[in-house]
Amino acid sequence: MTISGLVRLGVSRFHYTYDFGDDWEHTILIEKKQPPASSLNVPTCLAGSRNCPPEDCGGAPGYEELLTALATPDTPESKEWIEAVGKDFDPEEFSVEKTNARMASRLGSG
Repeated sequence: MTISGLVRLGVSRFHYTYDFGDDWEHTILIEKKQPPASSLNVPTCLAGSRNCPPEDCGGAPGYEELLTALATPDTPESKEWIEAVGKDFDPEEFSVEKTNARMASRLGSG
């Protein structure tokens, strides 16, 4: 099923599970249909906040542990987490431009 198909059916909210096992649960809300920003046939991010969690961090509980580790970097447990994700990981980082470029690239339009 495509997003367009859901819109045609009148669906405006749906749930999506990413990474079965870690079970990242998302609720997607289609607020309104915008005219295309360009002739590209790719999704467009209009706004957002916070960085996406790193792959295989252990789902929501693991991500909470990572956030705690980043807030207290001098403990042995924290050092392991930071080594795993890299010292430059910033959970507050977000860029609409980078997000749209990444989506276009992954969908073969960038």
